[in-house]
Amino acid sequence: MPLVPHVPLHAIQARALSKIVTDASGSLTILDDINLTVDRGETVAILGASGSGKSTLLGLLAGLDVPSTGSVQLLDQELFALDEDGRARLRARTLGFVFQSFQLLPHLTALENVMLPLELGAGTVTGDGAAAMAVDLLARVGLRERLAHYPTTLSGGEQQRVALARAFVARPAVLMADEPTGSLDARTGEAIAELLFELNRETGSTLMLVTHDATLAARCARRIFLQAGRIVGGDA
Repeated sequence: MPLVPHVPLHAIQARALSKIVTDASGSLTILDDINLTVDRGETVAILGASGSGKSTLLGLLAGLDVPSTGSVQLLDQELFALDEDGRARLRARTLGFVFQSFQLLPHLTALENVMLPLELGAGTVTGDGAAAMAVDLLARVGLRERLAHYPTTLSGGEQQRVALARAFVARPAVLMADEPTGSLDARTGEAIAELLFELNRETGSTLMLVTHDATLAARCARRIFLQAGRIVGGDA
């Protein structure tokens, strides 16, 4: 009898998650006892005032940072049982991330930036295949004529479109976005939000986003509110 592939029920599970930093002035609790479950295919917005711990939480859920206490499972894999290289490999296979500051590599063209996740992934798509997928997605976000442009020659809105294409090109199971419209003007931000949800519907990925934008958050099925590092509202 053939084995039935394991399909994780949950995209993300965080248990008793905290982050405490210490400097010369003492200890600061950034996140305090966060418990959160996100099912596959859900769309979730994380809201709260500046300094409430939103971006720190997203970074921990992606394994980009290490918690002081607690655990995170990403698609049933215990993130912090892995070393840094192991977490990076897991992200390459399963996760797309859109940074507020874009985080495009300045020495790579738009096309090369979007190809990067495919080249760093499991190696199933390389060379001409990776280039074709990247070109197709850049065309989808309206940048077919900007393939050879470097980030410094692109506007903020164009850079965010490249970042979106890069996040979606490997069709990740989970996509996280940190203030995806926060540094853009209202019109460009609205266009980026539309692209984000359109691509998310097509790929069927789980979407988690940090935002101050109530209109953007309202498009998500769930909203979670943070205050001083703790969940104070919404449905976790």
